[in-house]
Amino acid sequence: MLEQRTELIDYPRGVGLDDESVRTLQTAGLWDAVRPYTVPHHVVRFVNGKGQVLATNDPRTDEFGHPRKHGFVQPLVDRELAAGLGRFETSELRFGHKVVGLDDGGDHVVATVELVDAAGAVTGTTTLTASYVVGAEGGSSFTRKWMGVGFEGKSPSTRWLVVDVDNDPIGTPSVYLGADPRRPYVSIGLPHGIRRWEFMLFDEEPTELVETAAFMHRLLAPHVPDPSALNVINQRVFTHHGRIAAGFRKGRVLIAGDAAHLMPVWLGQGWNSGIRDATNLAWKLTAVLRGECDDALLDTYTAERHKHASDMIDVNMAAGAIMKCGPVKGWLRDRAASALNLAPSVKSYFSELRFKPMPRYATGVVVDQATLEPGRSDVRFKDGGLHPFTDSAGAVSPVGLQFVQPRVNTAEHRDVLLDDVTGDWWTLAAWGNNPARLLGPAELELVRGLGISLVCFTPETQRPWAEKQYADSPVPVTVVGDVTGRLKNWFDTRACGVVVLRPDRFVAAACLAQQTPRALRAVLRSASYRSREGAPA
Repeated sequence: MLEQRTELIDYPRGVGLDDESVRTLQTAGLWDAVRPYTVPHHVVRFVNGKGQVLATNDPRTDEFGHPRKHGFVQPLVDRELAAGLGRFETSELRFGHKVVGLDDGGDHVVATVELVDAAGAVTGTTTLTASYVVGAEGGSSFTRKWMGVGFEGKSPSTRWLVVDVDNDPIGTPSVYLGADPRRPYVSIGLPHGIRRWEFMLFDEEPTELVETAAFMHRLLAPHVPDPSALNVINQRVFTHHGRIAAGFRKGRVLIAGDAAHLMPVWLGQGWNSGIRDATNLAWKLTAVLRGECDDALLDTYTAERHKHASDMIDVNMAAGAIMKCGPVKGWLRDRAASALNLAPSVKSYFSELRFKPMPRYATGVVVDQATLEPGRSDVRFKDGGLHPFTDSAGAVSPVGLQFVQPRVNTAEHRDVLLDDVTGDWWTLAAWGNNPARLLGPAELELVRGLGISLVCFTPETQRPWAEKQYADSPVPVTVVGDVTGRLKNWFDTRACGVVVLRPDRFVAAACLAQQTPRALRAVLRSASYRSREGAPA
């Protein structure tokens, strides 16, 4: 890993952490180290200029094993992520290394690197050779520009001032999005006594004025008893962007995070979107570098991540437009919000965060549930497609969505999160069935060769019996006791009895028990799996 800076950034940036990102940190084995720098159940209140609450965002579901929203202190979390690299002998983080050239040789990439000191002076150059390069160097990404892809979208001219203090003068744990026509603002309570404010700046307010203490105190005066007593740890002017690269890959060079997409801060999705990119890309690079899958698997990275990142940008841009309403539009917005809040379905739409698009992969490493066609997945079954009694369980396919993560029991573990017992690679799981019995000798050989975990989900009452019955399976089977009933409910409301889960915990295939061999092979085809002889599976 090459980093142009000579040390990690020490001031707050991202402040919101999603449950999906926490699940990735859990898989990476770093959640326990990161947890002390977070606060769960971050409640967001959207208020008008009079302080009246127009909408409250307080999701209380935890289908992925963690609270939906956390506040976090990014510099401290970044420090733990960087320290986590030290667990691996083959990894190295090199500061003061700026990539200034790339040469894709077809079977390798050569990076030209400038060595930079703390003052920004170039002290030398070197070259490094890699199998692949991933550029994650922010919105001005050299890698993206080298790829020559468009960076489509908008960069509104509105500037904002962000102010972070480490002696929170308010002390409340929540987030306030202030849609005040006089001056929109944001106030965020963070861990460790940190509070952030963001204030919209007007065109006639030059940056030189904004940087003065008197101006900052004037902005803070309506929000803080004594602005002069604040210990400011960060004060910066920034502009929101809503842009996305046309593609995330060119040959052996890829981009991720802000290099691939920029989004406004309203819903706290910049850092989380970067983590989603990393989660999607990491297992695919691993499979290719191990020789298990063809290089074509990396094409699914753009296919899967581009649409969701674009949708997230659109939602963030819409939220920003609502925040910046003038007096007349603001009055109309407030009246509409008051009327809509009377409808429970509308209130839950905001409170449960249902306006936020969840990742769903319609193309890529997925298999259509009705046809078992690899590489694509329809949301609904067209004209049935399955047995009518199974269709009645739910006509919406779970393929392409992230699988749930309840707390479970096994023979060796009690009350643990599901991912901690299924592992961090492929999983083939059946409800109430021994998955090894559903596969033929050829499929069992594939399971062994690829390290696919076989799992039986069963009510906790049946777990001891199943463990005895499946003890002599040709491939080991982990029996998972469903102590909360959430796994049973998941299969009860979906037309399937078996799922194939990708390493990132998305459902690659869902099928009936007798369709398991065909579904598994379709998944491997969608992932460009190569047999030991080098031919496609």
